[in-house]
Amino acid sequence: MRVDAHHHVWDLSVRDQDWITGPQLQPLRRDFGLADLAPQARAAGVDRTVLVQTITVPEETPEFLALAAQGELIAGVVGWTDLTRPDVADELARLRELPGGRHLKGIRHQVQGEPDPQWLLRADVRHGLAAVAEAGLVYDLVVLPHQLPACVRAAAGHPGLTFVLDHLGKPPIATGALRPWATAVRALAALPNTVCKLSGMVTEADLAKWTLDELRPYADTVLDAFGPGRLMFGSDWPVCTLAASYGQVVEVAEELTVALGAEERAEVFGGTATRVYRL
Repeated sequence: MRVDAHHHVWDLSVRDQDWITGPQLQPLRRDFGLADLAPQARAAGVDRTVLVQTITVPEETPEFLALAAQGELIAGVVGWTDLTRPDVADELARLRELPGGRHLKGIRHQVQGEPDPQWLLRADVRHGLAAVAEAGLVYDLVVLPHQLPACVRAAAGHPGLTFVLDHLGKPPIATGALRPWATAVRALAALPNTVCKLSGMVTEADLAKWTLDELRPYADTVLDAFGPGRLMFGSDWPVCTLAASYGQVVEVAEELTVALGAEERAEVFGGTATRVYRL
């Protein structure tokens, strides 16, 4: 089974995506639905996907779960709930009882937007992370490079919870700098309960003139640090369309992993995601 472990959908008539601001993001200010994604996924040989939260509102996750229940493409949902609420365990249980609730596989918060670089280490957040682990879910990390040290401490403090690093931790590909990002991401990879998504690279590079050679050092770093068994492909569609089509993003990932053996490539393009998200 070939899996796209990271994509989004949104309908602006249902809810605004208030993060889509400025001229650079203007192409994203329209609806993107499964009807748009499905033919592109099929053409790229993708059988199943993981739908990931976009904004921090409680209504989105139930909607995503219901959407997953309507067809076969979405095999899992990484949703959002307020980790700091005292009854977070009860809320996670409630979500799983909703239509499509069996598709809930993980939780994510927009940590990249938190001004406190130690947000993940707050006592109320740690309580929430413990509840996520107790529920048998995983936790997706969407962070910036300067927040990676807190990710390391959080993962070390919750050995029973699997942490999935989205978009390689958003390295500064456009500048070509590898450190301190590479040092921090290797420290995270040293913990056995961490996984990384090979996703989001084209939009961290120069949108207009990125090249495969620019991406390769970052992909090679996470391949070496995590290994294929803890690395999973994600398209980050439709955000990726700012720089590349769905098919191009798949081709880029294939090129960046071309040196792997067949079994290792099967891990990156399906095995890891299937196992980690229990698809």
